[in-house]
Amino acid sequence: MYEFKVQQHQILIVEDDEHINNIIKDVLQKENLRCTQAYSGTEAKLIAARDQFQLIILDLMLPGLSGEGFMQYLRDELKCDTPVIVLSAKDQLDQKLNLFELGAVDYVTKPFEVKELLARINVHLHRNTKTESSDHYRHKNLILNCTTRSVVVNQTELNVTRQEYRIIELLLKNPSRIFTKQDLYELGWDDMYMGEDKTITVHISNIRKKIKMYDDQTYIDTVWGIGFRLSP
Repeated sequence: MYEFKVQQHQILIVEDDEHINNIIKDVLQKENLRCTQAYSGTEAKLIAARDQFQLIILDLMLPGLSGEGFMQYLRDELKCDTPVIVLSAKDQLDQKLNLFELGAVDYVTKPFEVKELLARINVHLHRNTKTESSDHYRHKNLILNCTTRSVVVNQTELNVTRQEYRIIELLLKNPSRIFTKQDLYELGWDDMYMGEDKTITVHISNIRKKIKMYDDQTYIDTVWGIGFRLSP
């Protein structure tokens, strides 16, 4: 029997003021939330293309790419619906409405109380977990629907076998875990592992080929000498 630890929420903090960025990070880490920090819109763009987050905290006045530009990239190019809480000294109504049209879910005016920001973060994380995490899992352009037991890449449903689906499900539900071949065999086949390496290797290869037909990104990494994990 294998026990999986509940994955911490991953939050991206995009704020060019290092002091404010660190204050937010420290508060969130005390709440057992994992944080990635970015100090410019350009840096945030590179991080968002590589990693998946449950929430983004975004300043607007950023060096390089602006906060508005980053949100447009997030929604239009990455097709990412991650909730974004905007931090800004701008408080005019038309500016706020424009941000909501770009896809922001909340707006906090600077200067702000850390407790208020934390309360808003918790509301959106809880809402996102209730509506999506229970049956949908997303990584890059791949979406796993546990209700329909389907796997979709770039809006195209893959024709996967029962074992391929189970392997994908295990990887997406546990993105930080490295699975040995024994793990994948016993959890995917509900059977005792007898040291047959080729079965898992062939299934991983087939999954990679099916995904690659619709997306050139890497989704499954080989951790040599150990097993496999979801590609960061």
